[in-house]
Amino acid sequence: MKILIQNGRVMDPASGRDELADIAIAAGRIIAIGKVAPDFHANRTIDASGLVVAPGLVDLAVRLREPGQEHAAMLESEMAAAVAGGVTSLVCPPDTDPVLDEPGLVDMLKFRAEKLHQSRVFPLGALTRGLKGEVLTEMAELTESGCIGFGQAEVPIVNAQVLQRALQYAATFGYTVWLRPQDFWLGKGVAASGPLATRMGLAGVPAAAETIALHTLFELLRGVHGAAKAAGEKGVHVHLCRISSAAGLALVRQAKAEGLPVSCDVSVHNLHLTDVDIGFYDSRMRLQPPLRQQRDREALRAGLADGTIDALVSDHNPVDADAKVLPFAEAEPGATAVELLLGLAAKWAQQDGLGLMQALAVLTSGPQAVLGGALGTLQHSVGQISVGGAADLCLFDPNASWAVEPVALRSQGKHTPFEGHEMPVGVRATLVGGQVAYEAAQASA
Repeated sequence: MKILIQNGRVMDPASGRDELADIAIAAGRIIAIGKVAPDFHANRTIDASGLVVAPGLVDLAVRLREPGQEHAAMLESEMAAAVAGGVTSLVCPPDTDPVLDEPGLVDMLKFRAEKLHQSRVFPLGALTRGLKGEVLTEMAELTESGCIGFGQAEVPIVNAQVLQRALQYAATFGYTVWLRPQDFWLGKGVAASGPLATRMGLAGVPAAAETIALHTLFELLRGVHGAAKAAGEKGVHVHLCRISSAAGLALVRQAKAEGLPVSCDVSVHNLHLTDVDIGFYDSRMRLQPPLRQQRDREALRAGLADGTIDALVSDHNPVDADAKVLPFAEAEPGATAVELLLGLAAKWAQQDGLGLMQALAVLTSGPQAVLGGALGTLQHSVGQISVGGAADLCLFDPNASWAVEPVALRSQGKHTPFEGHEMPVGVRATLVGGQVAYEAAQASA
Protein backbone atom coordinates (compact mmCIF):
# COMPACT_ATOMS: atom_id res chain seq x y z
CA MET A 1 0.00 0.00 0.00
CA LYS A 2 1.09 3.54 -0.80
CA ILE A 3 0.35 6.03 1.99
CA LEU A 4 0.69 9.80 2.00
CA ILE A 5 0.81 11.61 5.33
CA GLN A 6 0.06 15.28 4.77
CA ASN A 7 0.44 18.51 6.75
CA GLY A 8 2.08 16.97 9.82
CA ARG A 9 4.82 18.45 11.98
CA VAL A 10 7.68 16.02 11.39
CA MET A 11 9.91 15.75 14.47
CA ASP A 12 12.93 13.45 14.42
CA PRO A 13 15.48 13.77 17.26
CA ALA A 14 18.04 11.63 15.39
CA SER A 15 18.37 14.16 12.57
CA GLY A 16 17.10 17.25 14.39
CA ARG A 17 14.33 17.66 11.82
CA ASP A 18 11.38 19.75 13.02
CA GLU A 19 9.26 21.07 10.18
CA LEU A 20 5.88 20.89 8.50
CA ALA A 21 6.26 18.25 5.81
CA ASP A 22 4.53 15.47 3.93
CA ILE A 23 5.76 11.88 4.06
CA ALA A 24 5.28 9.41 1.22
CA ILE A 25 5.38 5.68 1.96
CA ALA A 26 5.57 2.77 -0.47
CA ALA A 27 6.42 -0.92 0.01
CA GLY A 28 6.74 -0.33 3.75
CA ARG A 29 9.45 2.31 3.42
CA ILE A 30 9.65 6.10 3.44
CA ILE A 31 10.36 7.27 -0.10
CA ALA A 32 10.05 11.04 0.39
CA ILE A 33 9.96 13.64 3.15
CA GLY A 34 8.83 17.15 2.27
CA LYS A 35 8.46 17.40 -1.48
CA VAL A 36 6.55 14.42 -2.86
CA ALA A 37 6.82 13.55 -6.55
CA PRO A 38 3.69 14.53 -8.50
CA ASP A 39 3.44 11.02 -9.98
CA PHE A 40 3.10 9.47 -6.50
CA HIS A 41 -0.46 8.19 -6.24
CA ALA A 42 -1.41 7.12 -2.72
CA ASN A 43 -3.90 4.37 -1.91
CA ARG A 44 -4.52 6.11 1.39
CA THR A 45 -4.03 9.69 2.53
CA ILE A 46 -3.81 10.62 6.20
CA ASP A 47 -4.38 14.25 7.13
CA ALA A 48 -1.98 14.99 9.98
CA SER A 49 -2.93 18.64 10.40
CA GLY A 50 -2.28 19.66 14.00
CA LEU A 51 -0.44 16.39 14.66
CA VAL A 52 3.20 15.56 15.28
CA VAL A 53 4.66 12.84 13.05
CA ALA A 54 7.45 11.23 15.08
CA PRO A 55 9.51 8.06 14.78
CA GLY A 56 7.79 5.04 16.26
CA LEU A 57 8.68 4.82 19.95
CA VAL A 58 11.27 2.28 21.14
CA ASP A 59 10.57 0.73 24.56
CA LEU A 60 13.44 -1.22 26.11
CA ALA A 61 11.38 -2.99 28.81
CA VAL A 62 8.07 -4.63 27.91
CA ARG A 63 6.90 -7.96 29.28
CA LEU A 64 4.53 -9.71 26.90
CA ARG A 65 3.80 -12.54 29.37
CA GLU A 66 4.13 -15.23 26.72
CA PRO A 67 5.04 -17.99 26.79
CA GLY A 68 3.77 -19.42 30.04
CA GLN A 69 2.01 -16.55 31.82
CA GLU A 70 -1.09 -16.11 29.68
CA HIS A 71 -3.25 -15.77 32.79
CA ALA A 72 -1.69 -12.32 33.30
CA ALA A 73 -1.67 -11.21 29.66
CA MET A 74 -1.83 -12.48 26.10
CA LEU A 75 0.56 -11.55 23.33
CA GLU A 76 -2.34 -10.10 21.32
CA SER A 77 -3.45 -7.75 24.10
CA GLU A 78 0.01 -6.46 24.95
CA MET A 79 1.00 -5.90 21.33
CA ALA A 80 -2.26 -4.01 20.80
CA ALA A 81 -1.44 -1.92 23.88
CA ALA A 82 2.03 -1.16 22.53
CA VAL A 83 0.87 0.22 19.18
CA ALA A 84 -1.93 2.15 20.92
CA GLY A 85 0.86 3.87 22.85
CA GLY A 86 2.86 4.61 19.69
CA VAL A 87 5.48 1.92 20.43
CA THR A 88 6.67 0.28 17.22
CA SER A 89 9.73 -1.53 18.62
CA LEU A 90 10.05 -3.21 22.00
CA VAL A 91 12.52 -5.32 23.93
CA CYS A 92 11.15 -8.15 26.04
CA PRO A 93 13.10 -9.67 28.98
CA PRO A 94 13.86 -13.41 29.09
CA ASP A 95 11.93 -14.27 32.28
CA THR A 96 9.07 -16.05 30.53
CA ASP A 97 7.96 -19.57 31.46
CA PRO A 98 9.89 -21.42 30.18
CA VAL A 99 12.82 -18.99 30.22
CA LEU A 100 14.15 -17.78 26.85
CA ASP A 101 17.31 -19.85 27.06
CA GLU A 102 16.80 -22.03 23.96
CA PRO A 103 16.65 -20.98 20.30
CA GLY A 104 13.35 -22.80 19.71
CA LEU A 105 11.58 -20.70 22.32
CA VAL A 106 12.90 -17.49 20.79
CA ASP A 107 11.85 -18.61 17.31
CA MET A 108 8.34 -19.35 18.56
CA LEU A 109 7.98 -15.95 20.24
CA LYS A 110 9.19 -14.06 17.19
CA PHE A 111 6.95 -16.09 14.87
CA ARG A 112 3.88 -15.40 17.02
CA ALA A 113 4.71 -11.70 17.22
CA GLU A 114 5.36 -11.29 13.50
CA LYS A 115 2.01 -12.89 12.62
CA LEU A 116 0.26 -10.06 14.48
CA HIS A 117 1.83 -7.37 12.23
CA GLN A 118 2.14 -4.91 15.08
CA SER A 119 5.22 -3.81 17.06
CA ARG A 120 8.61 -5.24 16.23
CA VAL A 121 9.71 -7.55 19.05
CA PHE A 122 13.38 -7.80 20.01
CA PRO A 123 13.84 -10.54 22.62
CA LEU A 124 16.60 -10.73 25.19
CA GLY A 125 18.04 -14.19 25.70
CA ALA A 126 18.77 -15.53 29.15
CA LEU A 127 22.37 -14.94 30.21
CA THR A 128 22.40 -18.16 32.25
CA ARG A 129 20.34 -21.31 31.87
CA GLY A 130 17.02 -21.01 33.61
CA LEU A 131 18.24 -17.62 34.97
CA LYS A 132 19.83 -19.64 37.77
CA GLY A 133 23.15 -17.79 37.58
CA GLU A 134 25.21 -20.97 37.22
CA VAL A 135 25.77 -22.07 33.60
CA LEU A 136 26.03 -19.72 30.62
CA THR A 137 23.59 -20.14 27.75
CA GLU A 138 24.58 -20.74 24.12
CA MET A 139 24.68 -17.06 23.27
CA ALA A 140 25.75 -17.55 19.66
CA GLU A 141 22.76 -19.82 18.90
CA LEU A 142 20.36 -17.46 20.66
CA THR A 143 21.73 -14.55 18.65
CA GLU A 144 21.10 -16.45 15.41
CA SER A 145 17.49 -16.92 16.54
CA GLY A 146 17.05 -13.17 16.95
CA CYS A 147 18.15 -12.22 20.47
CA ILE A 148 19.60 -8.72 20.58
CA GLY A 149 21.35 -9.18 23.93
CA PHE A 150 21.39 -11.24 27.11
CA GLY A 151 20.11 -10.56 30.58
CA GLN A 152 18.90 -11.91 33.89
CA ALA A 153 15.64 -9.93 34.18
CA GLU A 154 15.05 -9.55 37.95
CA VAL A 155 17.40 -12.37 39.02
CA PRO A 156 20.87 -11.19 40.14
CA ILE A 157 23.90 -13.39 39.53
CA VAL A 158 25.23 -14.19 43.00
CA ASN A 159 28.49 -15.75 41.83
CA ALA A 160 30.83 -12.99 40.64
CA GLN A 161 32.96 -15.52 38.77
CA VAL A 162 29.98 -16.52 36.63
CA LEU A 163 29.29 -12.85 35.90
CA GLN A 164 32.92 -12.31 34.96
CA ARG A 165 32.85 -15.26 32.56
CA ALA A 166 29.61 -14.03 31.04
CA LEU A 167 31.18 -10.63 30.36
CA GLN A 168 34.30 -12.26 28.91
CA TYR A 169 32.31 -14.48 26.57
CA ALA A 170 30.08 -11.60 25.47
CA ALA A 171 33.19 -9.45 24.83
CA THR A 172 34.52 -12.02 22.37
CA PHE A 173 31.51 -11.57 20.09
CA GLY A 174 30.51 -8.00 20.89
CA TYR A 175 27.25 -8.89 22.64
CA THR A 176 25.35 -6.57 24.97
CA VAL A 177 24.62 -7.73 28.52
CA TRP A 178 21.49 -6.27 30.14
CA LEU A 179 21.48 -6.24 33.93
CA ARG A 180 19.41 -4.61 36.62
CA PRO A 181 21.95 -3.78 39.33
CA GLN A 182 20.71 -5.21 42.61
CA ASP A 183 22.52 -7.17 45.29
CA PHE A 184 20.84 -10.53 45.84
CA TRP A 185 20.71 -10.33 49.64
CA LEU A 186 20.09 -6.61 50.16
CA GLY A 187 17.42 -6.57 47.47
CA LYS A 188 14.97 -8.90 49.19
CA GLY A 189 12.71 -6.16 50.60
CA VAL A 190 9.49 -4.75 49.17
CA ALA A 191 9.93 -0.97 49.57
CA ALA A 192 12.81 1.50 49.54
CA SER A 193 14.58 1.73 52.88
CA GLY A 194 13.74 4.93 54.71
CA PRO A 195 11.46 6.47 57.32
CA LEU A 196 8.32 5.55 55.41
CA ALA A 197 9.17 1.85 55.09
CA THR A 198 10.16 1.73 58.75
CA ARG A 199 6.96 3.41 59.87
CA MET A 200 4.84 1.08 57.73
CA GLY A 201 6.69 -2.04 58.83
CA LEU A 202 7.79 -2.91 55.28
CA ALA A 203 11.06 -4.72 54.59
CA GLY A 204 13.43 -2.20 53.05
CA VAL A 205 15.69 -2.24 50.00
CA PRO A 206 18.57 0.19 50.64
CA ALA A 207 20.20 2.19 47.86
CA ALA A 208 23.30 0.17 48.71
CA ALA A 209 21.62 -2.82 47.04
CA GLU A 210 22.07 -0.94 43.78
CA THR A 211 25.45 0.67 44.42
CA ILE A 212 27.13 -2.52 45.66
CA ALA A 213 26.00 -4.33 42.53
CA LEU A 214 27.27 -1.45 40.38
CA HIS A 215 30.66 -1.38 42.12
CA THR A 216 31.07 -5.13 41.52
CA LEU A 217 29.96 -4.92 37.91
CA PHE A 218 32.17 -1.96 37.05
CA GLU A 219 35.21 -3.56 38.66
CA LEU A 220 34.69 -6.71 36.58
CA LEU A 221 33.97 -4.67 33.47
CA ARG A 222 37.20 -2.71 33.79
CA GLY A 223 39.22 -5.92 33.64
CA VAL A 224 37.19 -7.49 30.83
CA HIS A 225 37.11 -4.30 28.77
CA GLY A 226 40.84 -3.77 29.09
CA ALA A 227 41.62 -7.37 28.15
CA ALA A 228 39.26 -7.26 25.17
CA LYS A 229 40.89 -4.10 23.82
CA ALA A 230 44.35 -5.61 24.22
CA ALA A 231 43.26 -8.77 22.39
CA GLY A 232 41.57 -6.84 19.59
CA GLU A 233 38.14 -8.30 20.42
CA LYS A 234 34.86 -6.52 19.84
CA GLY A 235 34.24 -5.93 23.53
CA VAL A 236 31.11 -6.12 25.64
CA HIS A 237 28.53 -3.39 26.17
CA VAL A 238 26.58 -3.40 29.44
CA HIS A 239 23.13 -1.88 29.59
CA LEU A 240 21.90 -1.10 33.10
CA CYS A 241 18.16 -1.55 33.42
CA ARG A 242 16.05 0.80 35.53
CA ILE A 243 18.47 2.78 37.65
CA SER A 244 16.55 3.91 40.74
CA SER A 245 18.80 5.87 43.12
CA ALA A 246 20.78 9.10 43.12
CA ALA A 247 23.84 7.23 44.41
CA GLY A 248 23.57 4.62 41.67
CA LEU A 249 23.23 7.29 39.02
CA ALA A 250 26.37 9.02 40.30
CA LEU A 251 28.32 5.79 39.81
CA VAL A 252 27.00 5.43 36.28
CA ARG A 253 28.03 8.99 35.51
CA GLN A 254 31.55 8.24 36.77
CA ALA A 255 31.73 5.02 34.73
CA LYS A 256 30.72 6.84 31.56
CA ALA A 257 33.26 9.58 32.21
CA GLU A 258 35.88 6.87 32.65
CA GLY A 259 35.02 5.47 29.24
CA LEU A 260 33.46 2.19 30.29
CA PRO A 261 31.02 0.82 27.66
CA VAL A 262 27.80 1.28 29.63
CA SER A 263 24.35 2.73 29.05
CA CYS A 264 21.29 2.87 31.29
CA ASP A 265 17.58 3.52 31.42
CA VAL A 266 14.99 4.60 33.99
CA SER A 267 11.35 3.57 34.32
CA VAL A 268 8.43 5.99 34.10
CA HIS A 269 7.47 4.98 37.64
CA ASN A 270 10.74 6.05 39.26
CA LEU A 271 10.77 9.20 37.12
CA HIS A 272 7.40 10.41 38.42
CA LEU A 273 6.64 8.72 41.75
CA THR A 274 8.22 8.38 45.21
CA ASP A 275 7.75 6.07 48.20
CA VAL A 276 5.22 8.54 49.63
CA ASP A 277 2.86 7.51 46.83
CA ILE A 278 2.51 4.08 48.45
CA GLY A 279 -0.05 5.79 50.67
CA PHE A 280 -2.01 3.29 52.73
CA TYR A 281 -0.32 0.15 51.38
CA ASP A 282 -1.47 0.71 47.78
CA SER A 283 -0.38 -2.47 45.98
CA ARG A 284 -0.40 -0.64 42.64
CA MET A 285 2.82 0.96 43.89
CA ARG A 286 4.46 -2.44 44.47
CA LEU A 287 7.19 -2.22 41.86
CA GLN A 288 10.71 -3.39 41.05
CA PRO A 289 12.87 -1.44 41.60
CA PRO A 290 10.96 0.11 44.49
CA LEU A 291 9.91 3.76 44.52
CA ARG A 292 12.54 5.79 46.35
CA GLN A 293 12.70 9.20 48.00
CA GLN A 294 12.20 12.57 46.36
CA ARG A 295 15.93 13.29 46.16
CA ASP A 296 16.36 10.13 44.11
CA ARG A 297 13.52 11.05 41.79
CA GLU A 298 14.92 14.54 41.23
CA ALA A 299 18.38 13.11 40.48
CA LEU A 300 16.89 10.68 37.96
CA ARG A 301 14.95 13.44 36.22
CA ALA A 302 18.11 15.54 35.96
CA GLY A 303 20.11 12.54 34.73
CA LEU A 304 17.60 11.87 31.97
CA ALA A 305 17.74 15.53 30.95
CA ASP A 306 21.55 15.73 30.81
CA GLY A 307 21.96 12.46 28.91
CA THR A 308 23.52 10.36 31.66
CA ILE A 309 20.41 8.18 31.38
CA ASP A 310 20.03 7.07 27.77
CA ALA A 311 16.39 6.01 27.62
CA LEU A 312 13.03 6.15 29.36
CA VAL A 313 11.18 2.82 29.55
CA SER A 314 7.64 1.85 30.47
CA ASP A 315 8.73 -1.23 32.45
CA HIS A 316 5.41 -2.66 31.30
CA ASN A 317 4.62 -5.71 33.42
CA PRO A 318 0.90 -6.65 33.44
CA VAL A 319 -0.15 -8.43 36.61
CA ASP A 320 -3.19 -10.62 37.12
CA ALA A 321 -5.83 -9.14 39.45
CA ASP A 322 -5.58 -12.05 41.88
CA ALA A 323 -1.84 -11.42 42.28
CA LYS A 324 -2.22 -7.68 42.76
CA VAL A 325 -5.19 -7.33 45.11
CA LEU A 326 -3.24 -8.58 48.11
CA PRO A 327 -1.46 -7.03 51.11
CA PHE A 328 1.36 -4.81 49.84
CA ALA A 329 4.23 -7.14 50.78
CA GLU A 330 2.49 -10.15 49.22
CA ALA A 331 1.36 -8.50 45.98
CA GLU A 332 3.21 -9.31 42.78
CA PRO A 333 5.36 -6.36 41.65
CA GLY A 334 4.55 -4.81 38.31
CA ALA A 335 2.27 -2.38 36.49
CA THR A 336 0.76 -1.70 33.09
CA ALA A 337 2.47 1.26 31.44
CA VAL A 338 3.29 0.85 27.74
CA GLU A 339 0.24 2.87 26.68
CA LEU A 340 1.30 5.69 29.03
CA LEU A 341 4.93 5.97 27.94
CA LEU A 342 4.57 8.90 25.53
CA GLY A 343 2.28 10.85 27.85
CA LEU A 344 4.58 10.41 30.84
CA ALA A 345 7.62 11.46 28.81
CA ALA A 346 5.79 14.59 27.65
CA LYS A 347 4.69 15.33 31.21
CA TRP A 348 8.30 15.09 32.44
CA ALA A 349 9.41 17.49 29.72
CA GLN A 350 6.64 19.96 30.52
CA GLN A 351 7.28 19.88 34.26
CA ASP A 352 11.03 20.34 33.88
CA GLY A 353 10.86 23.05 31.22
CA LEU A 354 12.23 20.88 28.44
CA GLY A 355 11.12 20.74 24.83
CA LEU A 356 9.02 18.07 23.16
CA MET A 357 12.04 17.10 21.06
CA GLN A 358 13.92 16.07 24.20
CA ALA A 359 10.95 14.00 25.37
CA LEU A 360 10.95 12.20 22.03
CA ALA A 361 14.71 11.67 22.07
CA VAL A 362 14.62 9.48 25.19
CA LEU A 363 11.95 7.35 23.49
CA THR A 364 13.49 7.10 20.01
CA SER A 365 17.09 7.99 19.21
CA GLY A 366 18.27 7.27 22.77
CA PRO A 367 17.07 3.66 22.96
CA GLN A 368 18.04 3.13 19.31
CA ALA A 369 21.63 3.99 20.21
CA VAL A 370 21.50 1.42 23.02
CA LEU A 371 20.40 -1.30 20.60
CA GLY A 372 22.91 -0.23 17.94
CA GLY A 373 24.29 -2.93 15.70
CA ALA A 374 22.09 -5.61 17.27
CA LEU A 375 19.26 -4.21 15.10
CA GLY A 376 20.98 -5.50 11.97
CA THR A 377 19.33 -4.20 8.80
CA LEU A 378 16.94 -2.11 10.91
CA GLN A 379 19.73 -0.10 12.53
CA HIS A 380 19.03 2.94 10.34
CA SER A 381 15.23 2.63 10.54
CA VAL A 382 14.29 2.05 14.16
CA GLY A 383 13.84 5.20 16.23
CA GLN A 384 14.31 7.62 13.35
CA ILE A 385 12.68 9.01 10.22
CA SER A 386 14.81 8.69 7.09
CA VAL A 387 14.28 8.27 3.38
CA GLY A 388 14.74 4.62 2.58
CA GLY A 389 14.11 3.57 6.15
CA ALA A 390 11.21 1.46 7.37
CA ALA A 391 8.03 3.47 7.85
CA ASP A 392 7.65 3.07 11.62
CA LEU A 393 5.81 6.21 12.71
CA CYS A 394 3.79 7.60 15.59
CA LEU A 395 1.24 10.36 14.91
CA PHE A 396 0.05 12.17 18.01
CA ASP A 397 -1.83 15.27 19.07
CA PRO A 398 0.51 17.41 21.23
CA ASN A 399 -2.44 19.36 22.62
CA ALA A 400 -4.63 16.45 23.64
CA SER A 401 -5.38 15.61 27.26
CA TRP A 402 -6.90 12.45 28.67
CA ALA A 403 -7.34 10.76 32.02
CA VAL A 404 -5.98 7.28 32.68
CA GLU A 405 -8.88 4.88 33.13
CA PRO A 406 -7.80 1.23 33.58
CA VAL A 407 -10.94 -0.11 31.92
CA ALA A 408 -10.03 1.77 28.72
CA LEU A 409 -6.49 0.35 28.53
CA ARG A 410 -5.91 -2.29 25.88
CA SER A 411 -3.49 -4.21 28.03
CA GLN A 412 -4.92 -7.22 29.81
CA GLY A 413 -3.28 -5.85 32.97
CA LYS A 414 -5.39 -3.05 34.43
CA HIS A 415 -3.27 -2.06 37.42
CA THR A 416 -1.32 1.20 37.10
CA PRO A 417 -0.03 3.70 39.68
CA PHE A 418 -1.19 6.45 37.32
CA GLU A 419 -4.91 5.70 37.51
CA GLY A 420 -6.82 9.00 37.29
CA HIS A 421 -3.74 11.00 36.24
CA GLU A 422 -4.09 13.45 33.37
CA MET A 423 -1.88 12.62 30.38
CA PRO A 424 -0.78 15.26 27.87
CA VAL A 425 -0.63 14.27 24.17
CA GLY A 426 -2.69 11.53 22.59
CA VAL A 427 -1.65 8.96 19.99
CA ARG A 428 -3.81 9.17 16.88
CA ALA A 429 -2.14 6.59 14.61
CA THR A 430 0.77 4.16 14.61
CA LEU A 431 2.39 2.75 11.49
CA VAL A 432 4.72 -0.25 11.50
CA GLY A 433 6.49 -1.14 8.28
CA GLY A 434 4.16 1.10 6.33
CA GLN A 435 1.01 -0.54 7.65
CA VAL A 436 -1.45 1.21 9.95
CA ALA A 437 -1.25 -0.89 13.12
CA TYR A 438 -3.43 1.44 15.20
CA GLU A 439 -5.55 4.49 14.59
CA ALA A 440 -8.07 6.58 16.42
CA ALA A 441 -11.05 7.96 14.54
CA GLN A 442 -9.54 11.45 14.45
CA ALA A 443 -6.57 10.27 12.35
CA SER A 444 -8.53 9.28 9.25
CA ALA A 445 -8.97 11.61 6.31
